[in-house]
Amino acid sequence: MRQRPNAQRPNYAAGLGSLIWLALVGVPLYVLLIATLRTTSDYSTQGPLSFPSQLTLSNYFNAFSNGFGQDFLNTLIVTVSVVGIVLLVVPPLAYAIVRAQGRTIAVVFRVFLLGLAVPAQAVIVPMFYVISQAGLYDHLIGVILPTAAFSLPVCTLVLTGAMRDITPDLYEAMAMDGASPWRVFLQLVLPLSKGGLSSIVVFSALQAWNGFLFPLILTQSDSTKVITLGLYNFQTEHGVDVPGLLSAVVLSMLPIFVVYLFARRALVQGLMGVGGK
Repeated sequence: MRQRPNAQRPNYAAGLGSLIWLALVGVPLYVLLIATLRTTSDYSTQGPLSFPSQLTLSNYFNAFSNGFGQDFLNTLIVTVSVVGIVLLVVPPLAYAIVRAQGRTIAVVFRVFLLGLAVPAQAVIVPMFYVISQAGLYDHLIGVILPTAAFSLPVCTLVLTGAMRDITPDLYEAMAMDGASPWRVFLQLVLPLSKGGLSSIVVFSALQAWNGFLFPLILTQSDSTKVITLGLYNFQTEHGVDVPGLLSAVVLSMLPIFVVYLFARRALVQGLMGVGGK
């Protein structure tokens, strides 16, 4: 007679660990979202964990009255510009690195990756001098160029790994059809590198959207202020408007969250390609 498989025993340790993880993640999210729906006085008297007696959306409207709309637009301009520069420079560079046979390209690639070891804090003073001498201080372009420059090494590494997963047989087939290198790049490499392209788009967008150091040092006027600096508007001499501040934080999270929802599968595939040959 066939023996019945042993019934699996419940894993109480795993269940307890899941509950602890859920509490660690859920409680901060609860505090964040509930605080945006309550008044400042209610938040101060009742505490962050209590459920508000009356829900309100005034914090979201007040965020725009404090200049959040202009900060959001400036951040969007910086992000779109940085992503555009990365998409214009990185794909041809990664394609040249993958297809080149000479030692020079390999050496250039290794030198280029040294940018991964240089933190922005180490070069912010000479960066400030260069941007000032170029007449770009307190302009969004003065934030866009350094942000894009510091995104290039990681984006090149990610996309190079994704392009190396393309088999040489496909290149040979395109060459036999008489395709030029430019046609191979457009019709073969780019369509098969969607995962890597999505990865560098999300990464560079995050770098630009969450950037703080470059906007702090390279801008000063309200017309060029981005979201990360605009959050200071909720701090006054009498204290911090916590519900208003968290409302601005939630609004600033929504665009990146939407981008991640649509690109998460391609993002994971692109990051897995970093370890390719």
